[in-house]
Amino acid sequence: MKSFSQWRPHPWHGLAIGAAPPRRVHAYIEITPFDTVKFEVDKPSGYLRVDRSVRSSSQHPALYGFIPRTLCADRVGALMPHALRGDGDPLDICVISERPISRIEIIVNARVVGGLPMCDHGEADDKIIAVIEDDPLWSKIDDISELPPAIVDRLLHYFLTYKLEPNKPSEVTIGKPYGFEHASTVIEAAIADYADAYGAYHRQTQTGEST
Repeated sequence: MKSFSQWRPHPWHGLAIGAAPPRRVHAYIEITPFDTVKFEVDKPSGYLRVDRSVRSSSQHPALYGFIPRTLCADRVGALMPHALRGDGDPLDICVISERPISRIEIIVNARVVGGLPMCDHGEADDKIIAVIEDDPLWSKIDDISELPPAIVDRLLHYFLTYKLEPNKPSEVTIGKPYGFEHASTVIEAAIADYADAYGAYHRQTQTGEST
């Protein structure tokens, strides 16, 4: 008998990581390219909160959210030179899709291809890059090096500028984009950081049905 959730699971703690991490993961989507405000999951309740209005005129170039049951803490922070720590949030993920998707609070089957080593106020805030698993245009891509450079450039530009405020220096830096090999290391570190923080139960059920 298949398990199911009688109540709505918390998107961070109650959803499965995915079918075969670190390559195939679930992405819980908080923001689409059509959104002009930043939505973020409220940690205690699991509901979406309006975090802030985006000051810049740019909009996110891809679906954006996080990988359930991951945490950017000591292990993730140690992978990034000059970072003091992880940012204490689940691991962020950008998912590229051929067809426009305008809905949030959805789960996407994502295929990881790389990432961006973003450091925000001294904290590791990696942005994993993935494609929709069965996407007719992107599903055969295995590594970020196979993506058109313009897509990666748009992601870099967005994350370098979306927090900019007039007459204030930027506290965000991004190193050279990395491929799947390092992305897998970051994801595995985030899974281990989560297990340390939230215990064996989540580690044992991380790739199973939602609880």
